Amino acid sequence: MPEVRQTATSLWEKVGLKWQEENEADLKDKLDFASPPPPHYPEHESRPGLGCRELVFRNLSKVLPAVCHDITDWVVGTRVKAAQLLPVLLLHAEDHITQHLEIILRTLQLACNDEEKAVVSSCIRAAELIGTFVNPEVFLKLILAMLKKSPSASGLLILASVIQGCPQNILQPHLKVIATELAKEHICQGSENNRYLEHLLLCVQALLSVCQEDCRTVSLQLMEVLVTILAVSGAPGLLKKAQNTMDTLAEVEDTPSSQDLFRKHVGALLERLTASHGEWTVHSVQLLKFTVVLTQAGPAVGEALQHVIPTLRTCLQPTTDPHMRLKLFSVLSTMLLRPKDTVDSQGQFHGYLEMVVNDILAPNLQWHAGRTAAAIRTAAISCLWALTSSDILLAKQVQEAQETLMPQVLATLEDDSQTTRLVSCRIISVFLKNSGDTMEPEKFLKVYPELLKRLDDVSNDVRMAAASALLTWLKCVQNSDGKSAFQSSVQFLYRELLVHLDDPESAIQDTVLEVLKEGSVLFPDVLVRETEAVVHKHRSSAYCEQLLQHMQAMAAAR
Repeated sequence: MPEVRQTATSLWEKVGLKWQEENEADLKDKLDFASPPPPHYPEHESRPGLGCRELVFRNLSKVLPAVCHDITDWVVGTRVKAAQLLPVLLLHAEDHITQHLEIILRTLQLACNDEEKAVVSSCIRAAELIGTFVNPEVFLKLILAMLKKSPSASGLLILASVIQGCPQNILQPHLKVIATELAKEHICQGSENNRYLEHLLLCVQALLSVCQEDCRTVSLQLMEVLVTILAVSGAPGLLKKAQNTMDTLAEVEDTPSSQDLFRKHVGALLERLTASHGEWTVHSVQLLKFTVVLTQAGPAVGEALQHVIPTLRTCLQPTTDPHMRLKLFSVLSTMLLRPKDTVDSQGQFHGYLEMVVNDILAPNLQWHAGRTAAAIRTAAISCLWALTSSDILLAKQVQEAQETLMPQVLATLEDDSQTTRLVSCRIISVFLKNSGDTMEPEKFLKVYPELLKRLDDVSNDVRMAAASALLTWLKCVQNSDGKSAFQSSVQFLYRELLVHLDDPESAIQDTVLEVLKEGSVLFPDVLVRETEAVVHKHRSSAYCEQLLQHMQAMAAAR
């Protein structure tokens, strides 16, 4: 109530003056050589008179224990009033707080867990005053020891508040110590609780707010804390705050965006993160941080392939945690869909292609029983599709990948997963387009029977993709020097394709008809004989008639 506050303030000033007059002899030096207010005195606060300050200071040791006791009382009203009184006492005590700091910090740590917002708000104000009046070397020694012994959300809130209350020039010499401690695992990975992470974020925000451009010297440590919060937190609001703080750090660094900030630190960041990658599981915080860096660093990933690819190789072995492999394949697939903006931003990915194909994709395309193993095969084949359909591979590199992976890809045509079968058909088509005419005849001839089986697939999408791949196979035969050696195989393929002109799905009939028309240039006489032999057996003889008309038109053109 304003009237009560004003009356109390007036009476308190009178008490202070009265006590000052009565003790003038004791206060002579302080009156004659009155110290000015600290240059960083809190805004919106008027400094109490000397008598008021001395009176509080001399009695603080008697009053403070009772106030600290009442802040943790079971009665809400008592806690609120005691908490409101504490900042008033600290404002009077100024630098004399130091000798009582231990009991105050211990009390604040308990009180900052209070469910009453009014109690917490007053405690934050008290902590800010500690930052204003106490030497950072003193309060950091106590607070950091407290966090090292038992990291807690309340301890981080106290640290953020004292930082917020401390002037920039006084805090600056201690900036590296604070940032280094925050980045240590026992603090930044101390808990996955959102309240803990929010207060951890407050510490970073406080440092950026107070120290501003001075934070350039510790941007790597602060970035590691922010990456941890982005990795661990599942709260959308907190993630947005962390991302905004990352943007603020980029501004402090004088870089255009957070991706440029990653570019500056990605090497050192990944070197620290991947030191223990051989021990990761899907629950490892380091793994979560690694995925955050890969998904948010953008073009900077291409500058750190010496850390990224070996880590992926180790973590994507068949003996590692299957759920971790699924997660990493998802991230790898996303990057390979935009290679120029991620892994190949520097044009260096080709140097790691052999490792990706032989050590990452090939082992995970092998068949193993179980749903999880099937999901991993789908993820691996999706990565291969993203890789082969991108424009970063030269024809020779696709050919090398085909020589290694074609047997495994052919095997995945029998997979239970429709997605795996569909993507496998598309990959085979890409392999054939790029290197079908250079394949060994024995290996080449093994391809089309597997694709033919897919024309009986339960999925029309898979059947269409298989038909498209068969057309590519026929074109490879056409381009080969000794196509006559493939006549019997092509004749068998004609015969099998003609069967599918009777398919109940008109889309499949149309697709197969187009394959036969395109492939008819190889051995047209053979195809005419095969078609005439079965035309009377077909329910959909119109398709056979169309094919024969096409053949006649071709013959006339010749």
